[in-house]
Amino acid sequence: MRCPYCSAPDSKVVNSRPSDDGASIRRRRECLNCARRFTTYERAQLEPLMVVKRSGPREAFNPDKLLRGLVLASEKRPVDSDALRAFAYGFEDEVQAAEIRSEEIGRRAMTFLRPLDDVAYIRFASVYRDFDSLERFIEEIRGLKDEGEAEG
Repeated sequence: MRCPYCSAPDSKVVNSRPSDDGASIRRRRECLNCARRFTTYERAQLEPLMVVKRSGPREAFNPDKLLRGLVLASEKRPVDSDALRAFAYGFEDEVQAAEIRSEEIGRRAMTFLRPLDDVAYIRFASVYRDFDSLERFIEEIRGLKDEGEAEG
C-alpha cells in the first residue's frame, strides 16, 4: 500500500480488525519510509448487480440513480431522506440474483414509497409506469383512494 503522505511504496500492518459487522477489515499501517500511520479498509470485490433495461441493454446498478428518482418523487414531501438513502444504498444487498430487470427495481421502489407518502408514490409511479393519458393517471389515484378507504 502506497503511503498517502510521502508516496513510498512500502508499509507494514500494525493492527487489523473486522469492521462494518465483518463486511470489511480495518488495517492500521505504518509507512516504512516516513513512519507516519494511516488506516486502510479491505472489502470483498463482488460482481456488480446488472440491470436489464426495458430496451434490452444491460448496465451496472447505480444506487445514486435510484436515489435521484426517489428524492425527485419525494421533493417537498414529509419523507425521511435517510430512509430513501438507506433503501437505495441497501437495494443491491437485498437482491439475491446477478441481474434484475429495471421494471422490478421500479416495482420495489413503489412498494417502498407506498406506505411512506401517497404523493411521492404517485409521482414515482407516473414516471415508472409512464402514464400515457390523464385517465390512466386518475385511475391510479382512485386505486390509492379505494385502498385507503378499505383500510380505514
